[in-house]
Amino acid sequence: MTDICKFCTFLLDDFFFGVEVDRVQEVLRHQEMTRVPLADDFIRGLINLRGQIVTAIDPRVLLGLPARQSEELPMNVVIRTEDGAVSLLVDDIDEVVEVDDTTFEPPPENLDGRTRALIRGVHKFPDRLMLVLDVDSVLNSQTGAGRKSA
Repeated sequence: MTDICKFCTFLLDDFFFGVEVDRVQEVLRHQEMTRVPLADDFIRGLINLRGQIVTAIDPRVLLGLPARQSEELPMNVVIRTEDGAVSLLVDDIDEVVEVDDTTFEPPPENLDGRTRALIRGVHKFPDRLMLVLDVDSVLNSQTGAGRKSA
């Protein structure tokens, strides 16, 4: 018997990512952010989510992807954590997809080590691959490995 999982999917650069839907609180259009002085470069700022202050993290920086163009406004995938909500800044929200574990494979061995640490694995679709983002690793990225100045 195969397990069925649901993923909230989104785009970063030209890559198709997914996070488990049970970790997602909500998805939002662009929100105004307040910069945090001296914060790591992957922390883009704070947003006010109906009175709750939420840290906005840019996975592009952690994954070593090119910076988003200044005219491109990010969308927010708000993730539930034990310590409260955190927003992942993404290029575009896609859809919720159901997959079974037979399409899952671990991350390829040839991935850069810092990127591999943030990718749990991939699900194969007929026309593309969905990279499963390891939300806990992203949220615990205190070392800043793989970061580039944006």
